[in-house]
Amino acid sequence: MHYLLIYDVGDDFIKRREEFRDEHLSLAWRTAGAGDLLLAGALEEPTEQAFLLFQGASPDGARKFAESDPYVRHGLVRRWRVKQWNTVVGHAAASPRRPDGV
Repeated sequence: MHYLLIYDVGDDFIKRREEFRDEHLSLAWRTAGAGDLLLAGALEEPTEQAFLLFQGASPDGARKFAESDPYVRHGLVRRWRVKQWNTVVGHAAASPRRPDGV
């Protein structure tokens, strides 16, 4: 299954993230290397949200990531949540659905 970890970031996110960025990126790359994190990044300015795409049997990996992320621990992220994303189209879809003949 796929899970989106959705971050709502504070107004000062861009200004404050540099202090914690290396630690955050190290965590993200380790998680990606383990195969749990597929993609991650923030929206273009004004940066209001960031999205991290996880795969796994449960949302636990995404939750554990958020709980250990320095951006969350140091208050750069105002709110986070994990949502199951029912992917149905594309080579990496968790539950591919094709109409007859496609």
